[in-house]
Amino acid sequence: MRVFLVVTHGRGSLDLYSIRLSSYLQAPTLHTDAYQRVRERFHKPLFSPSTLKELHFIWKFAKTLDKLEGIPHLPNHHLGRIGLLLKKPFIITVHDLIRYFDAKGYGPLIHKPNLKDRLLLRSDYEGVKKAVKIIVPSQRTKLDVVKHLEVPEEKVEVIYHGIDEIFKPTYGWRPCEEPYILYVGSEHPRKNLATLFKAFSRVKQENPELKDLKLVKAGRAGGREAKFREETLRLTRDLGISEDVIILDWVPQSCLASLYTGAELFAFPSLYEGFGWPPLEAMACGCPVLSSNAACMPEVLGDAALYVDPWDVEGWKQALATMLTDEGLRRKLAYKGMERASRFTWRRAAEQTLALYKEVEEGLSSTLKCA
Repeated sequence: MRVFLVVTHGRGSLDLYSIRLSSYLQAPTLHTDAYQRVRERFHKPLFSPSTLKELHFIWKFAKTLDKLEGIPHLPNHHLGRIGLLLKKPFIITVHDLIRYFDAKGYGPLIHKPNLKDRLLLRSDYEGVKKAVKIIVPSQRTKLDVVKHLEVPEEKVEVIYHGIDEIFKPTYGWRPCEEPYILYVGSEHPRKNLATLFKAFSRVKQENPELKDLKLVKAGRAGGREAKFREETLRLTRDLGISEDVIILDWVPQSCLASLYTGAELFAFPSLYEGFGWPPLEAMACGCPVLSSNAACMPEVLGDAALYVDPWDVEGWKQALATMLTDEGLRRKLAYKGMERASRFTWRRAAEQTLALYKEVEEGLSSTLKCA
């Protein structure tokens, strides 16, 4: 029985994982919009036609996978609800436990899920526990899976994500003529933009030489569960920095590389990440990185970033001021960052994933022979 990768097509970063991996993975693939269907029905009422359609689709897709020859690799944990219905072995990738923590009331990291979502999220994580192997993108995520889902440690394999080759020093489009700090990502509570905005406000107030400095925020706000963009705009108004914050929505990768390259520094104050692509993309473009010291960030970024506690506004203010006024420090971090980012390639991720496939194939073959 050969393993095949389920490649999901959609607008989310979790879709990006399977699409990029499939480009380098020497294994069969099945292409689908399964995750997009799940994603667009998030936060719908339990008793609704939408939920009935979702449940029917989950059942139908599980039946399709069961009929296909081979072992499916489900590329994200929100397909665990499909894995739970499978009658055959499967592999699953768990990118993080963000929704699990929100369902347990530990957040909100994104938003407290409604009843329908809590039920389906529970089935996701029950499905994860049923998998023969679980791939995670960091040691931190492995610790979370083992601890919170009570999965045997030997069942979980760390395979770091890659970053796209388009991310390299690229000089072109700029969002403004003034120097700018850059943040890329959603506006979910876990992204902790409040700390960054407050620190930025203080830097502007206390350093007259930085009066022209802007803060550029790129990326979609983040779903319809809450008014994330409205809260972001309210925060900029309350802090008196509306004219100094440039909010961009989705930015194509070709422009994003230029955006990273042109920034004075990249700021990433996140409270929780399973891996965290943006700071590595910034590093690959030669942009120095200031990151929170939470979750997996020190593990992924190593000694190539400057770290601050995500709740320490004063610490962020001081770190921003130091980096903005110390060109030598920025050059040092930029150099170390490019070297660090070069370690994270999709080719390496694909090779390690293929090795895991072979391990699973051989293990199941031996089990069938013994039976």
